[in-house]
Amino acid sequence: MPDVLTKVEFRNAMARVCAPVNIVSTDGEAGRGGFTATAMCSVSDEPPTILVCMNGRSAQCDMFLTNRRFCINVLTQEHAHLAGKFAGTTQDMDERYAAADWLVMGSGSPALTDAIVNLDCELETVHRVGTHNVMIGRVTEVRQRNDGNALLYVDRNYAHPSAPLGSFGG
Repeated sequence: MPDVLTKVEFRNAMARVCAPVNIVSTDGEAGRGGFTATAMCSVSDEPPTILVCMNGRSAQCDMFLTNRRFCINVLTQEHAHLAGKFAGTTQDMDERYAAADWLVMGSGSPALTDAIVNLDCELETVHRVGTHNVMIGRVTEVRQRNDGNALLYVDRNYAHPSAPLGSFGG
């Protein structure tokens, strides 16, 4: 029988997995909030659905669940400082939002104006798995740029693609 996988072993393995860096934002009756996330992916294109994971111990957890809407903002390499602020280097939400330009999406959630992609979502379901809430959202609006490179997170550091978009292939 194999040894029990430890939390540290799992975290070290997942650190080797490259993921895009996103700011997940919300605004509504419970207030304005936002956090940095790499645990985000599409679920379905019919209907357009996405999931994002949020630590259930976050002080903002109830805010997101009450507002029942959020916007996923996919960052560029120029947003590394902003990713840090929303990851917790700055606790003051007004200070976090003052560090960039935002617009309001149809749901009322803030969208980073120069993000590569903004995915405006209505919260459909939440599943508690271990320490995190898996929030599944129906995408109601999309904004996107045609330039820029995504900010990535791998080996516990920010990185960016070394080749421009569209340069891969035969």
